[in-house]
Amino acid sequence: MNNSEKSLESYRSLLLLSEITGEEPLSQRELSRRLGIAVGLVNSYLKNLVSKGYVRVKNFPSNRYAYLLTPQGLAEKSRLAYQHLSYFTSLYTVARQDYLDLFRRLETAGVREVAFCGVDEVAEVAYLSLQETDIKLVAVMDDARAGETFFGVPVVALAAGVPQVGASLVISSMKRRTELLQALLGQGVALGRIFTAGAESGKENGGGRA
Repeated sequence: MNNSEKSLESYRSLLLLSEITGEEPLSQRELSRRLGIAVGLVNSYLKNLVSKGYVRVKNFPSNRYAYLLTPQGLAEKSRLAYQHLSYFTSLYTVARQDYLDLFRRLETAGVREVAFCGVDEVAEVAYLSLQETDIKLVAVMDDARAGETFFGVPVVALAAGVPQVGASLVISSMKRRTELLQALLGQGVALGRIFTAGAESGKENGGGRA
């Protein structure tokens, strides 16, 4: 298991421990719905948490269960919360500066409009960095979030947005960077129109250089 997979596993464990807050009967299907992960994964994580002594199971009629945090579970929840707070603080600091550097280079190159590709917590950080320049966000694309709005800008699918957008395209997600790059290339976008933030920009990920 690599570091990214370990981080995702611990984050999901934190989310699950956070949902288990009382003696309310909760089905695994309900936990799956709340967390947005498959029922099978919920089952696997619960078994792991029970085996470690972080969670105990209380039976209710009609084959329903309540999952209760043990004292060890409360301690583990606090540890994971601190770990991920530190991670997101670090992520915010690095991403904020990386995107600010990118947008300043684009601005110097004469770019006045950009479109974001990818909507997640990093995209929000990118948007904050964008506000420190005179560049305007004219479109936001993400197949998984189409129909939503992002800071007042409608989110559309790539297939709908790419033909309508002539602006430079900024990949605004770190964890989906490669996936989104390939999706844009698959839509026929020229590599030179695609920009990514950070040290990898324009290198192994193939993004454009400002």
